[in-house]
Amino acid sequence: MSPTASTFTVASAQTFVGAGYDLVTTFDWLHDMGGPMGAARHIREAISQDGTWLIVEPKAGDTLIDNLNSLGRLAYSFSTFLCVPTACPSQAGTPSAGRQAGRQAGRQAKEPRQVVTDAGFTRFRRAAEAPFNLVYEGRP
Repeated sequence: MSPTASTFTVASAQTFVGAGYDLVTTFDWLHDMGGPMGAARHIREAISQDGTWLIVEPKAGDTLIDNLNSLGRLAYSFSTFLCVPTACPSQAGTPSAGRQAGRQAGRQAKEPRQVVTDAGFTRFRRAAEAPFNLVYEGRP
């Protein structure tokens, strides 16, 4: 069996090329993506009918009280300096959480399940959990 060649290109989440992907992965991305719905819809269009979107997001509590611990304080400090500026006007699009996104991501931003299902995926589940991350699976 000969090795398969890989190529890498730079593109936005709404404009990357290709179709029929069996697996699309995103890491620490959905909560601070400018225009998460446009990106999620583009992923849905690019994935094969039996493909999987693997979504890894930081593990965050749903409320302030849920995040008042060592990990929560660290995550929110990183979020303030990295995620919020990334999600602000530097990226056009619909509102993002712009911070750690628990299930109840905020007034304007949608929780991960809602973004994935609104983008056209019919199946969504939390596939795994680790001390620092949640792993979600979206399927057509």
